[in-house]
Amino acid sequence: MIKVLYIEDEESLAMIVKDSLESYGFHVHHVVNGGQALANHQRYQPDVVLLDIMLPLVDGFSIATEIRKTDQLTPIIFLTAMTQTDDVVKGFKLGGTDYIRKPFKIEELIVRIEACLRKTTTNSSPSTLTIGLYTLDTIKTTLRHGEHVEKLSYREMELLKRLIENRDRVVPREEIIRTYWSNDAFFTGRSLDVFISRMRKHLAADPRIKIVNVRGIGYTLSFEEAQET
Repeated sequence: MIKVLYIEDEESLAMIVKDSLESYGFHVHHVVNGGQALANHQRYQPDVVLLDIMLPLVDGFSIATEIRKTDQLTPIIFLTAMTQTDDVVKGFKLGGTDYIRKPFKIEELIVRIEACLRKTTTNSSPSTLTIGLYTLDTIKTTLRHGEHVEKLSYREMELLKRLIENRDRVVPREEIIRTYWSNDAFFTGRSLDVFISRMRKHLAADPRIKIVNVRGIGYTLSFEEAQET
């Protein structure tokens, strides 16, 4: 049975969501404020966290930050009425796995939960990936170059991981947007270009690594081996 930690202070909504999820076979542990969230996360060890942002005592962004200090794997899905793009971006940078705007249908929530869990449970790749001078740690979401360690957002880590695993193969643009930005109506192909440019800067210390834009199709990560002399 899938264990859900649900942090929501609007009790009427929480009751509906909790009852609905349990009718589909989930086990839901509901808490009403941020002060209870971290202790319950440690005690309950959920498979997924559903997290409102506007909470009493401690807001959802702060809760996500604290969870990610000790738990990089459990999916965190933000459920919120906050719709500003900056809030969405902040949620993902703090380690959010998905972001659903209120009001939402329970069927959509279930599909999102299942998709997040599928990514977690089917991930059989190693926790570290190396390319050139860089080592990507998918647990700590860090990119190491020598002594320099850079903290990546969860989304940056996931996309870089996918590009490395598909080295020299094109990852389609539409697939990237659908996988990582399916819930963001404001994210466009141009937004993806900007995001990729930022990722290139993360890898700039090793000129052999290139993220190439295959025009109109997608992106491919290539690594030019050093020429023997």
